[in-house]
Amino acid sequence: MIDAKEFFAGLSEGKVDVVKELVQRLLAEGNPAEAVLNEGLVKAMEQIGILFKDGEIYMPEVLVAAHAMHAGMGVLKPILAKAAAPKAAKVVLGTVKGDLHDIGKNLIGMMLEGGGFDVVDVGVDVPAEKFIQTAKDQNAQVIGISALLTTTMMQMKATVAAVRAAGLDRVKVIVGGAPVTETFARQIGADGYAADAGTVVGKVKELLGNA
Repeated sequence: MIDAKEFFAGLSEGKVDVVKELVQRLLAEGNPAEAVLNEGLVKAMEQIGILFKDGEIYMPEVLVAAHAMHAGMGVLKPILAKAAAPKAAKVVLGTVKGDLHDIGKNLIGMMLEGGGFDVVDVGVDVPAEKFIQTAKDQNAQVIGISALLTTTMMQMKATVAAVRAAGLDRVKVIVGGAPVTETFARQIGADGYAADAGTVVGKVKELLGNA
């Protein structure tokens, strides 16, 4: 039986070895890798996200949990890659052109992976063309755009406009970052806005209609 509480205990304390051993034990007991991911790691990480959203824990604790989660996923990925399981929705994630900040983006990426999404991180200082080409090449369902500087926020508007001009109507665009607001997201034509790492998984699921 997969108990998300066991994973939560390991993740919340950042115990990498404990999480890896738990994954390995559950696999050895015959549990499918996909079930260990979704019923164990993902559910536990969702709880971490809720605590962060509610202000009960802070970014350092989330980063510690995300690090432990990655260790557990490292055990599962080779098995999942071989399985014929349906692929998770794919998210292209990056920081806009002119902006070199990546801590928030990296945390968002970890939370999305913890939420079961396949994340393609294109890095920082990303021009609109790179977001678009990667979304096409990867057959992505979502583009996530981050900005930390007020001076680079308008690059978000240009990127959203470029995505629309490229005819990627099926691709949802979600934006976020310290200076970004929901009002701004609507003004530039983005499909969604995530205020922080604690809300991003729910927002992306909502955009894709499987909240």
